[in-house]
Amino acid sequence: ADCRKSEVWKILILDAFTTKLLSSCCKMSDLMSEKITIVENLDKNREPVPEMNAIYFMSPTAKCVDALIGDFKSKPKYKAAYVYFTDYLPDDLFNNMKMYCGKYIRVCKELNMSFMPQEAQVFTCDNPGAFWSIYSPKSQDKKKTLEKLADQLVSVCATLDEYPGVRYKNNLDNAKTLAELVDNKLARYYELDDSGKKKAQVLILERDFDPISPILHELTYQAMAYDLVDIQNDTYNYKSKDGAEKQALLNEDDMLWVKLRHRHIAEVSAQIFLFLFQITISNLAQMMKKMPSFRRQLTEKTVHLQLAEDCMQCYSNNVEKLCKAEQDLAVGSDVEGVKVKDPMRTLLPVLLHQYSTYDKIRAVLLYIFSVSGTTDENLSKLIQHVKIEDERDFILNWKELGVPIITSPTFFFSRKTVRRDRSQEEKYNLSRWTPVIKDVIEDAVENKLDIKEWPHQSESPAVWNGSGAVSARQKHKASAQDERRSGSRLIIFILGGISFSEMRCAYEVTQSVKSCEVIIGSSHILTPKSLLDNIKALSKGPMENFTIDERSNA
Repeated sequence: ADCRKSEVWKILILDAFTTKLLSSCCKMSDLMSEKITIVENLDKNREPVPEMNAIYFMSPTAKCVDALIGDFKSKPKYKAAYVYFTDYLPDDLFNNMKMYCGKYIRVCKELNMSFMPQEAQVFTCDNPGAFWSIYSPKSQDKKKTLEKLADQLVSVCATLDEYPGVRYKNNLDNAKTLAELVDNKLARYYELDDSGKKKAQVLILERDFDPISPILHELTYQAMAYDLVDIQNDTYNYKSKDGAEKQALLNEDDMLWVKLRHRHIAEVSAQIFLFLFQITISNLAQMMKKMPSFRRQLTEKTVHLQLAEDCMQCYSNNVEKLCKAEQDLAVGSDVEGVKVKDPMRTLLPVLLHQYSTYDKIRAVLLYIFSVSGTTDENLSKLIQHVKIEDERDFILNWKELGVPIITSPTFFFSRKTVRRDRSQEEKYNLSRWTPVIKDVIEDAVENKLDIKEWPHQSESPAVWNGSGAVSARQKHKASAQDERRSGSRLIIFILGGISFSEMRCAYEVTQSVKSCEVIIGSSHILTPKSLLDNIKALSKGPMENFTIDERSNA
């Protein structure tokens, strides 16, 4: 909008982060309509176009500012620069920019948008490396990482126009430190501009609050697909019926994906067949009139038929048998509700079967979590069973997250939290486990969070201070409390990554409560395999975490 007055075409220059950010909400056609003729990469060599204006959208880092200065310092590459930063630009970088290319800059703004909008109710900080920085004993930059995450969380609040109260789960120091940082930064931000609505609450917690959900085999469509099918950067590669290689992007533009992603896989397949069946001869003539949109819908349905088929293939090959043992270990009782007295008897058949090493590690971890830690001797036997003697870190490194792995035989520390009774809600025998975050969200919405367990870092807004409770369980009529709470938000931030099943919980509670929107986020999104790899890497040094390609780039 700043340079719309001139009807001339412009160039847009992005860094790696802003490329992702813009891709999440814009198509090339949107940019064309704003008179953007070409999108360029800030880090690459670019041809000079001295007769055109350039819009720079980038992170406020020394690397980005140096690249901008390089474009104008000796011989200007462009006619003028319109510069936008995702976040606060430090004074020294601003002064450098002003000194070397100030006369070419027409506009310079900080947009406060340094997070990644992943889905309608999910954001990330696009920082998988934060896991190592926060939890590795070899990390040197934990404080810097928490500072950066705090800035990004404040950026989320500012974008939502919220000045929230902040609470944190009181068990490890990182959540407390982050809560303090967020609270101070929010105060500073709203000191300058006190326009934020005071109807939100932020809850900060760490990955140890529920180690089970991210490693369990989930049978809802999105979680299952990302666990069992090789989906990279939200892109699903598949072969069409004629053998051609195809790609599909699984995002908010795919309406069928949005509709089906939280459904159980049993419902998904049936639903897709139903949709296809509805496209019958009778409405073909109607469809032909809307040919492009008809084609798109048909393609969407074909993609999901294939993806659901891939999921079901993996399920029937291996996962189905695993799921029963996993659910029994996670829930602590079998399908009939009979308590699992000897979890080792549940685990052994899994270890004796020809499952993959990752699947066996997941089962061993679920066993250890179910008994709140095991003895050194017992663990050694389990590690021999799985044949990972040289890779014990997959299991041992959970201690860095505060999850008990080894306990002495005389002292078994039980950390089991009291769970909500959901026996009336269960529909599928192999999906009896509910992520702990759903209990937390429902307790928060009903103002039932224990104040010792969840201290307030700052005063909560009136609708969150105990008088505006709403029930997340009943189909309730709108009450005066609901009216007060209407339009309020609960923002959850999990340090150490978030799983797809936890993302689903934010939507489920929002659906059932109506008067409160739940937004959930983290440094990054986890799959069971990526989490195990992250855990294993905690005992390595920073350079050892890079793949070979990354090392050559670094």
